[in-house]
Amino acid sequence: MIYTVTFNPSLDYIVSVDSFQLGMTNRTTFEQILPGGKGINVSIVLRNLGLETTALGFVAGFTGKEIRRRVEEIGCRSKFIRVASGVSRINMKLRSVEGTEINGMGPDIPGEKLEELMQILDSLTSSDILVLAGSIPSSLPDSIYMDIMKRLNGKQVRIVVDATRELLANVLPYHPFLIKPNHHELGDIFGVELNTRADAVPYAKRLQEMGARNVLISMAGEGAVLAAEDGTVFDSPAPKGTLVNSVGAGDSMVAGFLAGWLDTGDYHHAFKMGVAAGSASAFSDLLATKKEIERLYTEL
Repeated sequence: MIYTVTFNPSLDYIVSVDSFQLGMTNRTTFEQILPGGKGINVSIVLRNLGLETTALGFVAGFTGKEIRRRVEEIGCRSKFIRVASGVSRINMKLRSVEGTEINGMGPDIPGEKLEELMQILDSLTSSDILVLAGSIPSSLPDSIYMDIMKRLNGKQVRIVVDATRELLANVLPYHPFLIKPNHHELGDIFGVELNTRADAVPYAKRLQEMGARNVLISMAGEGAVLAAEDGTVFDSPAPKGTLVNSVGAGDSMVAGFLAGWLDTGDYHHAFKMGVAAGSASAFSDLLATKKEIERLYTEL
């Protein structure tokens, strides 16, 4: 089983507003409500590719109920843990003003609820994959992903981490199977600016030296780079297409990579599946479908 953990899931309220004006009443011309959060996005794309997953995380209030309902309506299994106080967040994404988002805080996670999650994770075995993705509520320490990997250390669970800064850096000594920073996040770790795929390669290798087995770097319109654990480095330009919605593109890349790797065990195929899935989501209003991914795969 592939398990995904989203500590701070959301309802994403995606809107377009023509001629947005500050200080004025603005009316939407497009609206969409989707379950959000990086782990949930991974689960959805894997489901679209025909793979079973179980989405884990914490939900609270009426928004939490709706997140669970929508995730299960899509066809994903879930074992969300309900928190008694607070509400799961609503994130507003203003599509017509590029890059503009207002993200909610989410509920505090009590210690006993966190332990419930840990006990679920204790049941994982070497045949399972665990995806830890996205931000965490302020009530949790930056070491939480590391704490999970430390707890599972020795069980040979393949763990994927898609996170930033300390959440990512802290896990490297525990040898995650895959990490997926984007080029901005990779540059932040080392204090450099990375503009080309060639720029990213030496820093991907440095993350491997620090403990990561496979390092997948998403670089938006520049494409992607994979430093695989067998020593091979792959890079690819982005497929041609019109950017519609960048939300979930990186998560789709993770899902595509995992689907490709589970299919053949071949890193080149996994990389191409990742690039195709990430691009397919970027070119669509919704997360990538199998048909869209397969079409872009043939162009790589």
